[in-house]
Amino acid sequence: MTKRWVSIFLVIILMVPSSLPCSAEMKPRPEESKELMYQDMLMLFLLPHIENKIDEIYSDILAYSPEVYPYYVDITHVERVNGFRGFHFLITLEVVPTTGPHIVVGKDTLTLDISLKNPDNVKIVGWKHLKGPQEKDLPPNYKDILKK
Repeated sequence: MTKRWVSIFLVIILMVPSSLPCSAEMKPRPEESKELMYQDMLMLFLLPHIENKIDEIYSDILAYSPEVYPYYVDITHVERVNGFRGFHFLITLEVVPTTGPHIVVGKDTLTLDISLKNPDNVKIVGWKHLKGPQEKDLPPNYKDILKK
C-alpha cells in the first residue's frame, strides 16, 4: 500500500513544472579597493571607542547594549585639522546599532578627534542621536528590550 502512495506522489511531483517563478536576486558584490580596505582597518581600531559611546547612549533606551558592526559604520566626513601631512583628524561617522539578528535599533552620528595628544589617540568630541528604536519596528519577541 505504501509503495502505491509513494509512486502516486512521485508522479505528482514529476508533473509539476520545474520552472516555478523565483524571487531570489543575485546582487553583484562591490569591488575591493584600497580605500575600502583602509576604511575597514580604521573601523577595527575605532570600534571599541564607538561601542563605548553607543552603550552610553542606549543605556537609558534599551535593556542591554546593542551591537555595532564595522560594516554598519559609514565615514561621512574627514578633516585634517593642521593641514598637509598633519596627524590631527576630525572624523564624523554614521553608526547603525543593531540587536539580535541584525535588527536595527537606531542611528547616531559620532565625531571623533584623532590625534597623538588624546589618550589612546581617540577622543569623542560630539555625538547626535538621530533615531531610536520604535516599538512598531521591532519583532514581537524583541519588544521587551525597550525600557519604558
